Amino acid sequence: MAFATASTGAARAEDVPSRPTMWYWHNWADHHGISHMTKCPLRDFDLKTMSAPAGPQWQDRLKSGPAQVIFTVQPAHWNGVWHPDPKVQWIIPLKGAWYVTAMDGHKVVMGPGEVSLGEDQLSRRDAQGHVGHDAGNVGDAPVELMVVQVGEAPTVDQPCRFK
Repeated sequence: MAFATASTGAARAEDVPSRPTMWYWHNWADHHGISHMTKCPLRDFDLKTMSAPAGPQWQDRLKSGPAQVIFTVQPAHWNGVWHPDPKVQWIIPLKGAWYVTAMDGHKVVMGPGEVSLGEDQLSRRDAQGHVGHDAGNVGDAPVELMVVQVGEAPTVDQPCRFK
């Protein structure tokens, strides 16, 4: 795809920035019902405008369809105990630090700008009574999150299913 220079409007191959990679954490369940946290790449970016005449920007459109956006403020020292995500949802910390611990014991701490995909709805209670994930705040301040719930059916054994 061509990338126009500001001064001439002409495109040169050496002016095209390289395709970016972004990362997200995927909390998914395997066929045994155990949840896991896997770091996943997003690489399928196209350089195009979102709305002409705005300049081109890298975009990776994962899925289209209905979504609900929820902003949450978790009080200081909030803990969600063990629970599955209510829906397949993207979670983006905006302020503060937040953690997710999967049933396999993998704990990930995320701060502002990091992204998590919650998809552990098909996890099953283990011998310790754990199901889904444990989540909570890190530190002594509230944590602000943006949650985008999507109309996707949860899957099993598909870590990094959005690429």
